[in-house]
Amino acid sequence: MNNERLPECPQRPDGYEISVDPGRLDRALVHRWLSEDSYWALGRSREKQDAAIDGSLNFGVYEEASGAQVGYARVVTDRATFAWLCDVYVDRGVRGKGLGTALAGAVRDHLAPYGLRRILLATGDAHGVYAKVGFEPLAAPDKWMALGEQ
Repeated sequence: MNNERLPECPQRPDGYEISVDPGRLDRALVHRWLSEDSYWALGRSREKQDAAIDGSLNFGVYEEASGAQVGYARVVTDRATFAWLCDVYVDRGVRGKGLGTALAGAVRDHLAPYGLRRILLATGDAHGVYAKVGFEPLAAPDKWMALGEQ
C-alpha cells in the first residue's frame, strides 16, 4: 500500500476526535462493546481483551465536548512491513455519521510513515467503509492461509 495513490483521508465529523493515547481508552467499555455486541469477539474475556490492548496500537474515537469514548480500533503491527487492523467498533448511538470511515482513514494515515508493505483486515459486513479509504479484496486469496478459527 505504500506506493499506491490512496483516497484522501475522510473528513472527521465535527465534534469528534481520534487519539492513539492508550491512557484515554475506556477498557471496560471496549470490552463490553466487543464481547457483547460484535460478531467477531462475542464472549471474549476481559483478561484477553486487556492483553490485546496492551500488545497493540490502539485508536479511540471521542466526543470532544464530553470526552466520552464512542469508537475503537486496534492494530497489530511490527511497524516495518505488516499490520493487521482489527476490533473496529463504533457505538451504535453514533453510527451513520462517518466515524467508522474516519477511523479507518486515521489508522491508514497513522501507519503510512512506516512504509508497510501490507495492511490487512477481515470484515463480514463493512466492506464499503474500508473501500472508501483504499482497502480492496485480496487479489489472490488462494495464496493466503490461516491457522485457527475461520
